[in-house]
Amino acid sequence: MSTSALTKAKGFKKSKTGTYLSIGTTAFGAISVIKQVKKARSEHDVLKLVDAAVSAAAIVTGLAILYRELKRLGDDDVLLG
Repeated sequence: MSTSALTKAKGFKKSKTGTYLSIGTTAFGAISVIKQVKKARSEHDVLKLVDAAVSAAAIVTGLAILYRELKRLGDDDVLLG
């Protein structure tokens, strides 16, 4: 990857569009966690259930950080307040 392309990629990551994309992919990870919880509960596996809870906490934290980034970027979206 050239230096120019790398700079553009870093700029996209800090853009509103890039942040929305990150929110979408992070939220999509919740589907995997839900499946993980269902499997752990059906197997009565406490360790897997704890792992799923930690993964869910990571997703929530990641979404909160991305939300803060959107606010920092000055998004005018009505939903963000």
